[in-house]
Amino acid sequence: MESTFIIEKSVVIVAVFALTMLMAMYSTWAERKVAAFLQDRVGPNRAGWGGLLQPLADGLKLFSKEEFFPNTPNKFLFIVGPGIAMSTALMTSAVIPWGDRLHLFGREIYLQATDINIGLLYFFGVVSVGVYGIMIGGWASNNKFSLMGAVRAASQMVSYEIAMGLSMIALLMMTGTLSLKEIAAQQAGLNWNVFYQPLSFLIFLICAFAETNRTPFDLPECESELIGGYHTEYSSMKMGFYLFAEYANMFISATLISVLFFGGYNYPGMQWMVDNVGVNTANILGMLALFVKLCFFIFFYMWVRWTIPRFRYDQLMNLGWKILIPLSIINIVVTGIVILRADIAAFLGF
Repeated sequence: MESTFIIEKSVVIVAVFALTMLMAMYSTWAERKVAAFLQDRVGPNRAGWGGLLQPLADGLKLFSKEEFFPNTPNKFLFIVGPGIAMSTALMTSAVIPWGDRLHLFGREIYLQATDINIGLLYFFGVVSVGVYGIMIGGWASNNKFSLMGAVRAASQMVSYEIAMGLSMIALLMMTGTLSLKEIAAQQAGLNWNVFYQPLSFLIFLICAFAETNRTPFDLPECESELIGGYHTEYSSMKMGFYLFAEYANMFISATLISVLFFGGYNYPGMQWMVDNVGVNTANILGMLALFVKLCFFIFFYMWVRWTIPRFRYDQLMNLGWKILIPLSIINIVVTGIVILRADIAAFLGF
């Protein structure tokens, strides 16, 4: 029985990692296609039908490129940096519920690598470690532009993690749990958290842009000032790891937004599908529903990148410290007042 459980979880973990890598790979293709559409161009269309084999061609190009090491006394850290960035990007997917459950081979298989009751804390803990990959890589590059990009990334990610964490407190006060599985289960039908916590959603979305270093928060790697930022000195697959980590983080953050605020795998009529069609069909449709939601947010990331210019660094810091953090605190206070009034009314029988 225990060996069956281990095999089942191993299959789920491998499938989640493979999905994350596949989405990161094809997000590069989608990025170019979205940019081409918004700029009235064609985009990649040579490698395969519609350019669908372009990510594979890019991967082969990165594998075949020469490994370059700058004149640095920290070659070990130079190698470890992209490894940390990529590892943390993949580890965050472990606690996300990709669906409810499937009945296969006489067993109930839950579509989540691991369900821990502090899943949201785990997510924030792993994400906060990801900044070390960027900081170590920029410092070990022995390049002032790389170091400046790494310092920018570290200060930016630390600053916006505070507002992101505070925005989650209001949501946790309402849901009463840190388990992502329970948060998703509470949003059955159209009972989505975005309708109850729109300000938390907005703050979380803005902070997600900053955490993933996406435009208009791409100051750590802005080419007009820092050549290429923290990965200026990187080549071959070490460079590929940094690029893949950014797209993997974008995919995971889009999925987390969908789970926390837009019902995750829930969709209207899901319970009717379970009762009348079957658990497997209903939950496979739930996985597709989650996929549609996260693909919309990935498209939104790309849409914003090719529409809005980047901030100045002082504007970025002012937004984080002087606007988002106070708004998060106000939202916590208002949510507490609303919950307290509801509890008092329930106690008095109103």
